Amino acid sequence: MTETPREVFLKLVHGVCDERWADVVDLYAEQTDVSHPFHPLGAPPMLSRDELRAHFGGVPSGPALRRQPTRINVHETTDPEVIVAEFQYEGVVVETGEPFAIPAVFVMRVRDGKIVESRDYLDHLRSAAARDMLGDVLDAVRDHHAQDAVHNGGEPR
Repeated sequence: MTETPREVFLKLVHGVCDERWADVVDLYAEQTDVSHPFHPLGAPPMLSRDELRAHFGGVPSGPALRRQPTRINVHETTDPEVIVAEFQYEGVVVETGEPFAIPAVFVMRVRDGKIVESRDYLDHLRSAAARDMLGDVLDAVRDHHAQDAVHNGGEPR
Protein backbone atom coordinates (compact mmCIF):
# COMPACT_ATOMS: atom_id res chain seq x y z
CA MET A 1 0.00 0.00 0.00
CA THR A 2 1.26 3.49 -0.87
CA GLU A 3 2.19 5.68 2.07
CA THR A 4 0.26 8.87 2.70
CA PRO A 5 1.95 12.28 2.56
CA ARG A 6 1.79 12.41 6.38
CA GLU A 7 3.53 9.04 6.69
CA VAL A 8 6.24 10.07 4.20
CA PHE A 9 6.82 13.34 6.06
CA LEU A 10 7.18 11.50 9.38
CA LYS A 11 9.67 9.07 7.83
CA LEU A 12 11.59 12.06 6.46
CA VAL A 13 12.00 14.00 9.71
CA HIS A 14 12.73 10.90 11.78
CA GLY A 15 15.23 9.71 9.15
CA VAL A 16 16.99 13.09 9.24
CA CYS A 17 17.19 12.97 13.03
CA ASP A 18 18.52 9.41 12.97
CA GLU A 19 20.92 10.29 10.12
CA ARG A 20 19.60 7.46 7.94
CA TRP A 21 20.55 9.35 4.78
CA ALA A 22 20.01 6.54 2.25
CA ASP A 23 16.48 6.00 3.61
CA VAL A 24 15.82 9.76 3.49
CA VAL A 25 16.94 10.05 -0.14
CA ASP A 26 14.74 7.09 -1.12
CA LEU A 27 11.67 9.05 0.04
CA TYR A 28 12.06 11.39 -2.95
CA ALA A 29 11.00 10.77 -6.54
CA GLU A 30 13.76 10.39 -9.12
CA GLN A 31 12.80 13.83 -10.50
CA THR A 32 11.78 16.18 -7.72
CA ASP A 33 11.81 19.87 -6.84
CA VAL A 34 13.10 20.68 -3.36
CA SER A 35 13.85 24.25 -2.39
CA HIS A 36 14.76 26.23 0.71
CA PRO A 37 13.17 29.64 0.00
CA PHE A 38 14.61 31.21 3.19
CA HIS A 39 18.17 29.94 2.65
CA PRO A 40 20.39 32.94 3.44
CA LEU A 41 22.47 32.45 0.28
CA GLY A 42 19.59 31.72 -2.07
CA ALA A 43 20.52 28.07 -2.67
CA PRO A 44 19.20 26.68 -5.98
CA PRO A 45 16.51 23.98 -5.88
CA MET A 46 17.51 20.34 -5.92
CA LEU A 47 15.79 18.70 -8.88
CA SER A 48 16.81 15.06 -8.69
CA ARG A 49 17.42 12.24 -6.27
CA ASP A 50 21.12 12.41 -7.19
CA GLU A 51 21.29 16.07 -6.13
CA LEU A 52 19.58 15.17 -2.86
CA ARG A 53 22.02 12.29 -2.33
CA ALA A 54 24.89 14.78 -2.66
CA HIS A 55 23.11 17.23 -0.32
CA PHE A 56 22.51 14.64 2.40
CA GLY A 57 25.78 12.81 1.79
CA GLY A 58 28.05 15.74 2.57
CA VAL A 59 30.30 15.55 5.58
CA PRO A 60 28.58 17.52 8.35
CA SER A 61 30.53 20.48 9.67
CA GLY A 62 30.74 21.46 13.28
CA PRO A 63 29.74 19.56 16.36
CA ALA A 64 27.50 16.50 16.43
CA LEU A 65 23.81 17.07 17.08
CA ARG A 66 21.40 14.73 18.82
CA ARG A 67 17.92 15.77 17.72
CA GLN A 68 14.32 14.73 17.33
CA PRO A 69 11.32 16.21 15.57
CA THR A 70 8.90 17.84 18.02
CA ARG A 71 5.75 19.97 17.97
CA ILE A 72 4.63 18.19 14.81
CA ASN A 73 1.39 19.51 13.35
CA VAL A 74 0.51 18.18 9.89
CA HIS A 75 -2.22 20.02 8.01
CA GLU A 76 -3.90 18.20 5.17
CA THR A 77 -5.15 20.29 2.27
CA THR A 78 -7.92 19.99 -0.28
CA ASP A 79 -5.30 18.47 -2.60
CA PRO A 80 -4.72 14.91 -1.33
CA GLU A 81 -1.06 15.04 -2.45
CA VAL A 82 -0.21 18.20 -0.48
CA ILE A 83 0.43 18.70 3.22
CA VAL A 84 1.75 21.58 5.28
CA ALA A 85 3.82 20.34 8.21
CA GLU A 86 4.84 22.57 11.10
CA PHE A 87 7.50 21.18 13.44
CA GLN A 88 10.88 21.79 14.94
CA TYR A 89 14.10 19.89 15.27
CA GLU A 90 14.93 19.95 18.96
CA GLY A 91 17.98 18.55 20.68
CA VAL A 92 21.39 19.13 22.13
CA VAL A 93 24.88 19.71 20.84
CA VAL A 94 26.63 16.48 21.86
CA GLU A 95 29.99 18.03 22.77
CA THR A 96 28.59 20.83 24.93
CA GLY A 97 25.13 19.70 26.01
CA GLU A 98 23.80 23.05 24.69
CA PRO A 99 20.11 22.73 23.78
CA PHE A 100 18.71 24.02 20.49
CA ALA A 101 15.40 24.25 18.66
CA ILE A 102 15.12 24.86 14.92
CA PRO A 103 11.57 25.68 13.77
CA ALA A 104 10.43 24.65 10.30
CA VAL A 105 7.45 24.45 7.97
CA PHE A 106 7.50 22.09 5.00
CA VAL A 107 4.97 22.30 2.18
CA MET A 108 5.18 18.91 0.47
CA ARG A 109 3.61 17.20 -2.51
CA VAL A 110 3.76 13.41 -2.29
CA ARG A 111 2.68 11.31 -5.26
CA ASP A 112 2.64 7.51 -5.20
CA GLY A 113 4.49 7.55 -1.87
CA LYS A 114 7.39 9.72 -3.11
CA ILE A 115 8.13 13.40 -2.51
CA VAL A 116 7.84 15.15 -5.87
CA GLU A 117 7.98 18.71 -4.53
CA SER A 118 8.88 20.32 -1.23
CA ARG A 119 9.32 23.87 -0.03
CA ASP A 120 11.32 23.66 3.19
CA TYR A 121 11.06 26.82 5.28
CA LEU A 122 13.72 26.25 7.92
CA ASP A 123 15.40 28.64 10.35
CA HIS A 124 18.85 28.39 8.77
CA LEU A 125 20.43 30.83 11.21
CA ARG A 126 19.40 28.75 14.24
CA SER A 127 20.66 25.67 12.43
CA ALA A 128 24.01 27.36 11.82
CA ALA A 129 24.17 28.51 15.45
CA ALA A 130 23.56 24.94 16.68
CA ARG A 131 26.47 23.79 14.51
CA ASP A 132 28.70 26.64 15.77
CA MET A 133 28.79 28.05 12.23
CA LEU A 134 26.76 31.24 12.60
CA GLY A 135 29.77 33.53 12.10
CA ASP A 136 30.74 31.67 8.92
CA VAL A 137 27.20 31.89 7.55
CA LEU A 138 26.90 35.60 8.33
CA ASP A 139 30.28 36.23 6.64
CA ALA A 140 29.07 34.28 3.60
CA VAL A 141 25.84 36.32 3.52
CA ARG A 142 27.85 39.57 3.63
CA ASP A 143 30.12 38.34 0.82
CA HIS A 144 27.12 37.16 -1.22
CA HIS A 145 25.37 40.50 -0.74
CA ALA A 146 28.50 42.42 -1.74
CA GLN A 147 28.92 40.30 -4.89
CA ASP A 148 25.26 40.81 -5.82
CA ALA A 149 25.62 44.57 -5.39
CA VAL A 150 28.71 44.68 -7.60
CA HIS A 151 27.06 42.52 -10.29
CA ASN A 152 24.02 44.79 -10.25
CA GLY A 153 26.08 47.95 -10.70
CA GLY A 154 25.82 49.14 -7.14
CA GLU A 155 28.16 49.37 -4.24
CA PRO A 156 28.14 46.88 -1.38
CA ARG A 157 26.40 48.26 1.68
